[in-house]
Amino acid sequence: MTGTITKAFLSPQRKHLLELLQGLNFGCVEALRVRNGEPVFDPSPRIVREVKFGSENGPHPKINAENFALKSQVRELFEQMEELRNGTILCLEVKHGLPFKMTILEDVA
Repeated sequence: MTGTITKAFLSPQRKHLLELLQGLNFGCVEALRVRNGEPVFDPSPRIVREVKFGSENGPHPKINAENFALKSQVRELFEQMEELRNGTILCLEVKHGLPFKMTILEDVA
């Protein structure tokens, strides 16, 4: 993915993942399966929500936005998923509604 990529450009599965990350805001998505470079939600991944006392814990403000340019972290996540092709993201850490880091389990060809 190069150039400006917007939410409207994403597949339904990628939009769902983006909105999941924005809804979580802080925490981890566990056991997210990837098939043909796309996130798979059957079975559903597990969500580990991080709660910060004395801080905002709700969803990211852009969760309801119809369209916007994707941040570099989101573009990089999708690039990594395309490179992985088939496997499982054991833990996708989320900070401020954005992917921060991930641990992956790759399927052997």
